[in-house]
Order: sequence, then C-alpha cells, then structure tokens
Amino acid sequence: MNIVVQSGDALHDPWELAVVFGFVNESLPDPVAGLIESADFTGKANQTALVYPKGALAAKRLLLVGLGERASVDAERLRQATATAIRQIRTLQVADVAVGFPDDIAIDGAAAGQATAEGLLLGAYRYLLHRTGMPTDETFEVASVTIVVSGDAAAVAAGVEAGSVIGRATCLARDLVNCPPDRKTPPLLADEAVALGERMPSISVTVFDENRLAAEGFGGIIAVGKGSDSPPRFIIMEYGAQLKDVPTICLVGKGLTFDSGGLNIKTAEGMETMKNDMGGSAAVFGVMHAVAGLGLPLHVVGLVPSAENMPSGRSYRPGDIVTSLSGKTIEILNTDAEGRVILSDALHYAQRYEPAAIIEFSTLTGAVIIALGNVASAVMATDQALADALLAAAVSSNDRAWQLPLWEEYHEMVKSDIADLKNLAGRAAGSITAGAFLSAFVGDYAFAHLDIAGTAWLDAPKKPYHSKGGTGSGVRLVTEFLRHYGN
Repeated sequence: MNIVVQSGDALHDPWELAVVFGFVNESLPDPVAGLIESADFTGKANQTALVYPKGALAAKRLLLVGLGERASVDAERLRQATATAIRQIRTLQVADVAVGFPDDIAIDGAAAGQATAEGLLLGAYRYLLHRTGMPTDETFEVASVTIVVSGDAAAVAAGVEAGSVIGRATCLARDLVNCPPDRKTPPLLADEAVALGERMPSISVTVFDENRLAAEGFGGIIAVGKGSDSPPRFIIMEYGAQLKDVPTICLVGKGLTFDSGGLNIKTAEGMETMKNDMGGSAAVFGVMHAVAGLGLPLHVVGLVPSAENMPSGRSYRPGDIVTSLSGKTIEILNTDAEGRVILSDALHYAQRYEPAAIIEFSTLTGAVIIALGNVASAVMATDQALADALLAAAVSSNDRAWQLPLWEEYHEMVKSDIADLKNLAGRAAGSITAGAFLSAFVGDYAFAHLDIAGTAWLDAPKKPYHSKGGTGSGVRLVTEFLRHYGN
C-alpha cells in the first residue's frame, strides 16, 4: 500500500471513496450531514457507516468512521479508527481512496500522521502466502491511500513517513512469526537476515554456522539445537557501525524456530502454536528494519541465537550440565526451559560491543500470560532508568508493558547446587526467575528483558489493527524508545 499526503479537502474531489471522521456529540460537516440520519451515525469510536452521495458531493461514496469524543482522541484512537477504515475499504474493493485528516484534535500533526499510517498498514495486514484458490474478494488489497490535510500537511507527511516505516517493520515481524516452521528453520531464518541486509544496505549481516558456534564455545545454543536435524545459527545484524560518538544499543531476540519441548516434550495442544517461539527474534528483525528505514543516529546491533528444540538420541537431557559462552555452567532441569539457555550465549556475546544498553525480547514463559494476559509484555531490568524509558515508550506507542521486579531474592532462586545456575526455578515467580537467570549473563551493562509470550501471538484479534497470529509485539515499543534515546 502506498500512502501519500496532500493538501485539500477530501469531500470536493471525485474520489471513488473518501473517508470522513466523525465525533460524538458533534454534527458531521455540512456537505455530509444531510446525507444520513443522525441516529445512524453517532461518532462513537470505530463505528462506521457507508453513504452514497448520488451527486451531492464529488466523491462517489463516503465511509464515515467514528473517533469518539474529540477531546479524547489520541494516537491510539486514531490508529484504531484508520485500521477499522482500511478493513472496511478492502471489503468494498476500492483500490485508491482518500482519507480526510481530522482537524482540531489534541495530538500534533506528526504524531497523528504516524498513527494513521500505522493503523492503515497494520489494519490491512494478512498472511495469505500459503493460501491457494482464494476468490478475488478475499485477496483484494488497497493499492493507494491519499491523506488529505487542510492544515499543516508537512508535519503530517513527516509522521506518515515514520509511521509507514514502523508499520512495515511490524508487518515484517508478523510475517516471520506466522511463517510455517518448516520454512524458517535456523538456517532459513539466517537467510532472512541476509535478505534484510540486501534490501537495506545500511545493515550488515554475519551468520555463525554450527562449526563456528562449536569452535567459539557457544555451549547453550549448541546444547539446545543438537537434537534437531536442522543445525543452529547465530545471527548478527549491525547498523551504524561507521557512526562516530553515538551510543551502542544491543538487541537480543530468542530465535527458537520450533519448540517441541525436547525430551521434556510438550502436549500436542501445547505445540500447536510453537512456530511463534521465535517472536523475540522477529521483533529484533522488525526493529532493525525500522532503525535503518528511519536512519536513526545510533549504533544498533541485533543478535539472534537460533535453534530448533527437538527430541532425538542427540538431544540434551534433564540433568546435563551445559557450559555457556561466558564459561558459566547451567544445570538443565527441564529441556523445555530452553530459551534462556540459548539467550545466555547471545547476552554474553553482546558485552563485547560495550553497549549503553542491552534489550532482549523473548516469548519466554507461560507464567507471564497468567500475570498479564495478552494485554501487556513484562519488563524486567537491572537499570531503572532504562526500564523507565522503555515503559514511557510503551505508553506512547501503546505497545503495552508492565514492570516486574528483579530483587536479589529472585537471583538466589536460580542458583544450582551442582552448577552456577539452573535453568528452572519452579513455578513460583516463573517469569521473574527467568529474567533473573538472563541477567546473570550481561555483566555490569544496563539490561532489560521483555517477556512477550503473551503479546507476540493472538488466537483472536483484540484491536482493529490486530490479526490472528503474530502481532509484531515489541517492534513499535523499542523503535519508539530508540527514536527518543538520549533525549
């Protein structure tokens, strides 16, 4: 979908379809008000009504979309409304549409433009790559949206440009999560990183294969991946290495392309959606895409440890002791607590960049879903300033997050009697002890762990810009954090 901005009035040009926003307790614009009974459209949030002007206006059709009360309109309300609009437009099979930009709302033009572009792209998202024989009305895509602005078009256009980059980055993460596991094994996920670097030359990509992993001592990744016929990989994506006097941020994402549980095998039902266990790596891909697309003045390194956790005669076992890249030893109590084992290597590797911060994403624990449901990701951090900045970005992006503590008592819970650490500390505080385990591998660097297990995948959409399956959780949040880093 191509999104452009122009000055003018959406009602007075001969569009096939024009979108007009309405508000609760306010009349529609004069040219529109006489075309519909007031009771048929009240302006409540995400309400829609289709109107045929029949020559009364230049546009052939009008789609009215509610924004609620004018004073309550924020970026999230606009994001949802535009997502609602694009889904309705798609059912009407209109290729080129105009969207009349709302005047006199409480957010500035850039923020409103960004939210509009995000809503359009995320609302239009579908994963249809492997569907065949679908009728045209199910595959139709809107080709072009013109956002028509009566006020400061330059500010709106700047916001639309940023929102388009972020929306597409989020859709990239969704595509990766939704991709079938046989088509994104660790080597194939590495190929996706190489392809990203080819599309965006400002990102350089390096991939460690199983031989280099073994030679350099990536014991965690090797242990988890050795039960699979598909060998593990370690993916490094780097942006801005040539920039001088800029902060370095390391992003680390769990890349379990499929998680059977290993020898501690999951139930059949528990495995149904385990293609999404690489949602953390998908978030890293998405943020790297956004950082490059926005041209941020930062040095950002994306690190993805990728393996497939499968049962076989080669699988690592409960009772094994794994020596991680850091040299720290890990007692394996359960092979289904594998994400933290591969992440231990990547987090230690991140230290060699001497970063200002390490931010890690992972679909790590079922316990976080019990705590926060599908509404928010959990944030655990060793540095409160980093946590505060991420939480502020979660609010402004509406990619929600909530902080959980990392007190010393939780660190004690992951200590092993026969090794340095154990990969499972029991049911109590399961999400927090997982975060405590990870923090043991970051040294003194500021570190934040985002557990996105509840938000990276939805069995049913929660908002108009969601779809069933991968959500791209974490991409908008951390991109927002990076856009304002140090400000």
